[in-house]
Order: sequence, then C-alpha cells, then structure tokens
Amino acid sequence: MIQIVKPIVSYKNVYKSFGDFEVLKGIDLNIAPGEKVAVIGPSGSGKTTIIRLLMTLEEPTSGDIYVEGNNLWKMERRGEMVPANEKHLREIRGDIGMVFQHFNLFPHMTVLDNCTISPIQVQGIDKEKAKAYAIEMLEKVGLGDKLDNYPDQLSGGQKQRVAMARALVMKPKVMLFDEVTSALDPELVGEVLEVIRGLAEEGEMAMILVTHEMDFALDVADRVLFLDKGVIAKRGTAKEVLQDSDDERLQGFLKRYRS
Repeated sequence: MIQIVKPIVSYKNVYKSFGDFEVLKGIDLNIAPGEKVAVIGPSGSGKTTIIRLLMTLEEPTSGDIYVEGNNLWKMERRGEMVPANEKHLREIRGDIGMVFQHFNLFPHMTVLDNCTISPIQVQGIDKEKAKAYAIEMLEKVGLGDKLDNYPDQLSGGQKQRVAMARALVMKPKVMLFDEVTSALDPELVGEVLEVIRGLAEEGEMAMILVTHEMDFALDVADRVLFLDKGVIAKRGTAKEVLQDSDDERLQGFLKRYRS
C-alpha cells in the first residue's frame, strides 16, 4: 500500500503584490515533513517573499498557506473564515524557524543570552533548561567556546552560526534560510554551509533554502524550485533542475554561477 504523506507546508494559489508590483503570481507548492527544498532565481523573482509569507513577516495578497493542515493567515470564527489575529499567527508559526541574511542578533546580549531569550519569554521554558539546551545547540554549530562573547567579538560566519543556534533552540519543524551566506566574506561561507549540511543530514526538519550556492543546493536539496518573474518556472529534483534541464531561462540564470 502506498503511504500518502501529508505536507507540512502548503501554498495554494498564493499571490503577493507590493503596490502595483506583483511579486508572486499564483504559487502552488507542497513541502513534505523533513524535505529539503532549495529556491533559486534572479533578484526580484520572489524567492525571499515566499519564506517571509510563511514566517508571517509579509501577508499574502490572496491565496492560502497551510502549516500542518492549519490555515496560517485565516481562522474560523462563528463558522466563517476571517483574517487571522496575532494569537492565531503565533500559534501556527510556532513550529517555524528562520535564519536571516544579516544575523539580527541583539548586540548588547552575550551569545548564550541571544539563544535563551526566546525559549524563556516566548515558550515559557525554565531558565536553566533553556540555558542547557542553548548550550547544546551552540555546541552543535561549533560555538560552545563562545557562550560569553558578544556579537561584535565574532566573525560574520560565527554570527550566522549563532543565528542558527538561536533558531534551533525553538525546536522548529520547518527551518527557513534566507540567503544566509550572501553577507559573508567568501572565506567564511564554507563554515556556515557545513553547519547547514549537517542539519540537513539529520533529516528531521523540513528546510526551505533561498540560496545562490548552486553546488550546495545540488548536494543538499531533495528538490529545487527556479523562480522567475513571480512564478515557479521549473521544479524537480536537484539534478533535474541544476544539471539536466534545457530550459532557456534557467540555463541563462545558471551560467552566471558556473566557472
């Protein structure tokens, strides 16, 4: 018997406009639990918008997004679907973590405090338990010796790894990565990608990775989506999209990343 796996995330005919500019044009996408999906495409194609909608940093113009079968942006009230309130949004996005391009660490807090503030204040976890788990996650990303350092004492790669640990302590089922190496010096990119590769190999979390690191996407992703002008112009396995496709738009994009 074929086992049908319910998607952990679903986009249903999602549109997003900023003023008169339509960024996303009818996105349909299902992501399975534990699946690793890389999103590639030229600047302005809508890559980051896709994950910002899921993290509730932007609201869709129309369409629906579901997390574990629950509508993210709408809720039921008296038998009707109405716009979600903040409580509903917090509850549904509780299983989603995001690592941003520019770290977003609190400069006045130590590395350890950056990683414990959300479990304590948002999830209500006991301070000592939060501290113990944060230390475990910081060790996982190779920063167990930087607990008492402040962000300005770290390299860019170390800051990004702290940001990953901070997201991991919330125990997300879905992790979003938004061009996490694009702000780093080239020599620091490898250390961050290696941490993500390790997380991917563990296989537990679904991941959506907006990236321009094509070799990394080929190595890590189960599927690759090529966005162009607000639509998913090509989708398939990493090999199908990054190596075997003869799509002219995709080939023109990939040439810029090939030596």
